[in-house]
Amino acid sequence: MKKLAVFCGSSNGASDVYLEGAKKLGKELVKRDIALVYGGASVGIMGAVANSVLENGGQVIGIMPSFLEKRELFHKNLTELIIVDSMHERKAKMAELVDGFIALPGGPGTLEEFFEIFTWAQLGLHQKPCGLLNINHYYDPLIELFNHMSKEQFLHEKYRSMALVDTEPNGLLDQFNTYESPTVKTY
Repeated sequence: MKKLAVFCGSSNGASDVYLEGAKKLGKELVKRDIALVYGGASVGIMGAVANSVLENGGQVIGIMPSFLEKRELFHKNLTELIIVDSMHERKAKMAELVDGFIALPGGPGTLEEFFEIFTWAQLGLHQKPCGLLNINHYYDPLIELFNHMSKEQFLHEKYRSMALVDTEPNGLLDQFNTYESPTVKTY
């Protein structure tokens, strides 16, 4: 893996454990010589993961819609900042550039980004790993929902297993290295 997209919150969260987890991921990415591709902001968990990668000598590519750039939320020290026209274009550009996707804790926008990419994998539009870094068990309710979807036969088990989960960056990235995508969904 050369580049990974990270979806995450522009807020810090209720506990410093989220910022620390983002920093830990940043260090692990640099250790493995993996560039970060993310939303380009300087605030919240987004800023923490980007700063961690940069402080440890790594590469960071931010992709930001022009309407957010105008609000001056963009990180001024990135390796590269790509300005796009829309949120849709941002996700498409991220998907084009990266070898996999990780969701850190975040709000509805983070989940929307993760679910769109996860759905694209299920439909066979890409064969890249999709993972949840379950810092402080933040994603436990979502994991339970995935399990419920599978039990109720709205999510086939082979697609349920596409959502890679770990509480530690090294464990999640190890899963990425051995990931094999399932066959494409048919009806």
